[in-house]
Amino acid sequence: MDPRHHHRNLQGGGARAAVFGISDGLVSNVALILGMAGANASAGAVRLAGLAGLVGGAFSMAAGEYVSMRAQSELLQRELTVERDAIRKEPEDERRELVAIYEQRGLDSNLAEELSTAMMRDPQIALETHAREELGIDPDETGNPIQSAVSSFVMFAIGAFVPLLPWLVSHGAVAMWWSVGLSAVSAFGVGSALAWFTGRWWLWSATRQLLISGLAAGVTFTIGHLVGAG
Repeated sequence: MDPRHHHRNLQGGGARAAVFGISDGLVSNVALILGMAGANASAGAVRLAGLAGLVGGAFSMAAGEYVSMRAQSELLQRELTVERDAIRKEPEDERRELVAIYEQRGLDSNLAEELSTAMMRDPQIALETHAREELGIDPDETGNPIQSAVSSFVMFAIGAFVPLLPWLVSHGAVAMWWSVGLSAVSAFGVGSALAWFTGRWWLWSATRQLLISGLAAGVTFTIGHLVGAG
């Protein structure tokens, strides 16, 4: 199979949550930690802030993913229920809808009639066809809220742990520069991995992620330094 024609299944939400989770964890915690470091906070205060950012952010991301995916799943299930009832109660109207859809897509009228009639013979096939043609969804892929929440929690924690690690074994300028270095390397890696999902040029994706992380860290470090000096 040509790898260019391989489509990755991202509808469950787990892959998307993982990518955003590790990216958000890295960016938010390196910004928080460098903000504290810029204010000349003690190593203990920086560690505490980093741990709080990791735990609080991971739970917040997981909760947000669960709620949003649950709402999306329930919305799609409701639409499928409406479509299922319509197929059962008004099969001829639903058949004509399919005919109109196929004709709009360029099929000959006779072929559209034949294909629509064949699709409507089996209620399950009819539901799947209407879901894809009318709603643009796969009835078997309406999202997995738990998978998304767990994936988001774990990957956010991993991303947030990277800039925190040096502060667990060191302190001061040494810990700060190690935090910057590890975060930069990780941001570049996350951007490269993201390119695998998006199909974009890996160097552009990696550089963009690095610049975003660097901007967030630079702004919070400057603010922390100014507030700390004040």
